[in-house]
Amino acid sequence: MDQQKIGNFLKTLRKEKGITQEQFAETLNVARRTVSRWETGSNMPDLALLMEIADFYEVELRELLDGERRSELMNQDTKETVMKVADLNNEVNERVNRNMHWVFLFGCAAAAALVAVTFLEPEKPTKTFDFLHGVFLGICVGMPFIGLLLTSRHAQKIREAKHRLLGLDREDSSTD
Repeated sequence: MDQQKIGNFLKTLRKEKGITQEQFAETLNVARRTVSRWETGSNMPDLALLMEIADFYEVELRELLDGERRSELMNQDTKETVMKVADLNNEVNERVNRNMHWVFLFGCAAAAALVAVTFLEPEKPTKTFDFLHGVFLGICVGMPFIGLLLTSRHAQKIREAKHRLLGLDREDSSTD
């Protein structure tokens, strides 16, 4: 931590605000001489005062401790990156939700078919009836497991494996 740099930054912030050391000292309930010592780098405000100073000058505490403003370009790049990640995350979540809706609808249709087949069971079941009954029962039992799998922490690994098998990861890397 460079006290001289921090002191110069405090002085710059005060001048930007258009106030004197005396006025700033009154705001913080400290002596003018204390403000002067901060600005020369011979002394540092305590943490509570640093937080008040950051609020007063409308800067981040990190900027005060670094003794300089953060680059606006860096902040903009960071914001853009965060927004891209958030958009990508939203797309993935929408895709998973859409898939889950299809799984749910397919499971409901299978359950309805199972109920219909069960109520329409002939007195002497045929092999076709038994096959259909088994298929619909299997789907009804399997759909919740598929839903759990799609929403589990293993879903990302499954998607990555699918991309590798389909060769989608090569296409993504070739566009970079």
